[in-house]
Amino acid sequence: MELGILLRLLMAHLLGDFLFQPQSWVKAKESKKEKAPQLYYHVLVVTVLTYVFLWDWSKWYIPLIVMGSHLVIDIWKSHRRNSFIYFLLDQLLHLAVIFLIWIAVYFNSHLVTTWVVKYLNSSHFWTLVLSYYVVIGPLGIAIGKATEKWQKEAAMNAGGLNKAGMWIGRCERVLILTFIISNQYTALGFLMAAKSILRFGDKDDREQKKTEYILVGTLISFSSAAIVGVVVNYILKV
Repeated sequence: MELGILLRLLMAHLLGDFLFQPQSWVKAKESKKEKAPQLYYHVLVVTVLTYVFLWDWSKWYIPLIVMGSHLVIDIWKSHRRNSFIYFLLDQLLHLAVIFLIWIAVYFNSHLVTTWVVKYLNSSHFWTLVLSYYVVIGPLGIAIGKATEKWQKEAAMNAGGLNKAGMWIGRCERVLILTFIISNQYTALGFLMAAKSILRFGDKDDREQKKTEYILVGTLISFSSAAIVGVVVNYILKV
């Protein structure tokens, strides 16, 4: 029941922030900031949707809290540059408000706080945090150092998207680690096959050195992330 309430509140937010917010309203908020009438139309739509989806008239204060927080967050965002980072922060703040309301109203906040503090101090939590940090950061740097001489030989920096290879590597290592931790080993095969198909498709247009460099980098990335995943799985089971 309580989970259903959270899902309904999230649905109201997503409908109000995306489906029922025309692009013209978004552009008006970006240009006129808090002076744009469209900002208040949008907040009103979110509030009404929250009220309807909540379907509990005794909790009238929840839509009001959502309305106030949504207005403050959107005004804050309108004064920031239009970038993916601020889009992400905006959504995280909205979702955090909804999540905190859900916990405060429908749960014993003391018990929840105790559980959160206990989990944040557990080895399970820090093992996961450390493992994801390793595959995203240090492992990428180590692979870059290990393949540096081939990178220069293959002239990988000529052409292509800026830092695309770095983000591809980070994403694939996060996926591999997640698949191993969740014991979804079959998915690893699909991931490897998908990347191999892309490489074969590029074969006619790329020089042999670039293809070999990418394959070497991919295999090192896959192998190192898989090793980290196996170690993490072992630690979590101890």
